[in-house]
Amino acid sequence: MFVDTVKIKLEAGKGGDGAVSFRHEKYVDRGGPDGGDGGRGGDIILEASRNQNTLAAFRHKKLLKAQDGQTGSKVKRHGKSGQNLIVPVPIGTVAIDKTGKVLADLTNDNQQTVIANGGQGGFGNAHFVSSRRQAPRIAENGEKGDKLEVSLELKLIADVGIVGLPNAGKSTLLSVISHARPEIADYPFTTLAPNLGMVDIDKKTSLLFADIPGLIAGASHGKGLGDEFLRHVERTSVLVHLIDVYENVTRAYKIIQKELKDYKIDLSKRPQIIALTKTEGLNKKEISAVTRELKPFLPKKTPLLAISAQSHENLDKLLYKAKELVAKHKVAKPKQGKKKLPVLRLPRSLDSWKVVRRGDKYIISGRKIERFAERTDFDNPEAVARLRNIIKKMGIAHELIRQGIKSNETIVIGKSSLKW
Repeated sequence: MFVDTVKIKLEAGKGGDGAVSFRHEKYVDRGGPDGGDGGRGGDIILEASRNQNTLAAFRHKKLLKAQDGQTGSKVKRHGKSGQNLIVPVPIGTVAIDKTGKVLADLTNDNQQTVIANGGQGGFGNAHFVSSRRQAPRIAENGEKGDKLEVSLELKLIADVGIVGLPNAGKSTLLSVISHARPEIADYPFTTLAPNLGMVDIDKKTSLLFADIPGLIAGASHGKGLGDEFLRHVERTSVLVHLIDVYENVTRAYKIIQKELKDYKIDLSKRPQIIALTKTEGLNKKEISAVTRELKPFLPKKTPLLAISAQSHENLDKLLYKAKELVAKHKVAKPKQGKKKLPVLRLPRSLDSWKVVRRGDKYIISGRKIERFAERTDFDNPEAVARLRNIIKKMGIAHELIRQGIKSNETIVIGKSSLKW
């Protein structure tokens, strides 16, 4: 089954907790702390693979979770880091978060992108030894890994996309010019999923053709098979627009052009070849009459051919014209607009923080302080005392006092809270 859109949840591995441990060896007096650090949580990595051609593997597997890091142990043993989870996806897969931001766009075989980072392991008590604190009983918790929900969309990467109304002859053409074997029948919407076929133009050039399921009026807004498959045209260099010669060719042409234009990306500006199909039953005079009827509606220099997949008439011309346009598209440089003046912004420091009062609670936000709070074991009085000391050293305590905090009022840092 061809699946080109799925929603999945990702959970990177949690970092391992640090260990509280002291040396207990014969003849070693006051051996000191030797608790090791926790291991790092595993990342989730998307990897483009040419061995994958659909997202069907994710239909019933909605949660992907990487391995957690292991807890540190005595004798300063570092916990084992969690194994990264490498997820193979088809070439052309795009990962998008809830806000619509593109997190990954995998267009090359073996290309990898870390999409969810594992949490850092917590420090063991051996890390906190100093001349003033020689027997610390503090160990940090490991950080949680990234948790997010993403949409995976597959956009086929083809050189040429074949579009047209249902039964225009798209699948038949692809089966003749390549070794692809799409389903072919005399009823609408025979093709329910895009088909790919590699076409050898000459000894040096091969192009990948994609047969896009038939479009109807309103397809760009979800009618018929809708815009589910128009996304597969986004990456193509050239479009071959097939029109059944026995249809009202002008009407058929306008319908497809409107749908291409109304799509979220204006695909009507993509280089096109217009091909009248099924011409084996017409003579040259009849074909010329249809050509003259359609030509006034085409943009200048748009190639217009009359072809027949059955008799192979003009298929060579079609393929060589496709080769020519693809080559031009690949060497064409995007137009550069006017250069905008650079906007200089101060980078946000990891040390920055903010205090907002809400009722009797004080919300402290800031990447660094939130990480410290996440790694703090609130069941350990020494660990909580350390967090309070960090709040003081970072100047947050001064701001809390300035805002009028009172004894026993609540401080909230991330998902943790403590009393003032």
